[in-house]
Amino acid sequence: MRPEGSYLDATAGTGGHLLAIASQLTTGRVVGLDRDPNALAIARERLQEFGNEEFQDKVTLVQASFSKIDDVARDLSMPLLDGVLADLGISTLELDTPERGFSFRWSAPLDMRMDPESDLTADDIVNHWGEKQLADLLFQKADETDSRRIARAIVRARPIRDTEHLATVVAGARKARGRQRLHPATKTFLALRIAVNREEEELEQFLSRTPATLIPGGRWIILSYHSHEDRMVKRAFQRLEREGQVRILTKKIVEPTLDEIQSNPRARSAKMRVAERIDAVAA
Repeated sequence: MRPEGSYLDATAGTGGHLLAIASQLTTGRVVGLDRDPNALAIARERLQEFGNEEFQDKVTLVQASFSKIDDVARDLSMPLLDGVLADLGISTLELDTPERGFSFRWSAPLDMRMDPESDLTADDIVNHWGEKQLADLLFQKADETDSRRIARAIVRARPIRDTEHLATVVAGARKARGRQRLHPATKTFLALRIAVNREEEELEQFLSRTPATLIPGGRWIILSYHSHEDRMVKRAFQRLEREGQVRILTKKIVEPTLDEIQSNPRARSAKMRVAERIDAVAA
């Protein structure tokens, strides 16, 4: 990367990637976006650790969805970007904060909103959507093969009180298939999270808007964590390559090594794809 370049972390979270990028900049700048104001508050605190105004001036934090990347770049009068990073995984902060409702490890409200100001919650879906709507959501967004059984069980068990209650209902509805690597409610919670946060719609917008923000030769890195996300990224990169907008640099997805998984078990399902912006005139 260029120490004088302009970069954007589209999913800043608590600032881990941001700090790594900023530490390599001299006169350059990095902007971090995130929908979660709590995560950005932690990122801001982490920047204070450096106690260096020059370092802090390199980083700008903005509460916004990554689907707004072009709007943010324009509002900040940024030049074309040398690099864009998007880590699509849910943050550890969100997973490990019980009251956010992302995990079935605790009894917590059925929330799952990345932006606390959003209207739709998991409770709205679980306790108010129709049985067919629920079944379609589980099957289409998370490949849940027991979607109809689970949806029927949820409707019959209403009102579902909290995350623990939901996980118990789902586990009781799924067919036993021998030893399971994942908790029975994993796919249900994934589908709900995707729906609550409109993740696929947001990703689609991000994939269509990002190329115009990149300088020719600029790199675009995306980390995804489940098959639907990765499929969307793969197809978008392939389409953009056919259109002459980007060059795909990862013909095969890059996955974590065993050592990386051992040091960070939550990275086990990560898939990285990288593309490079092409100069339209040169192409």
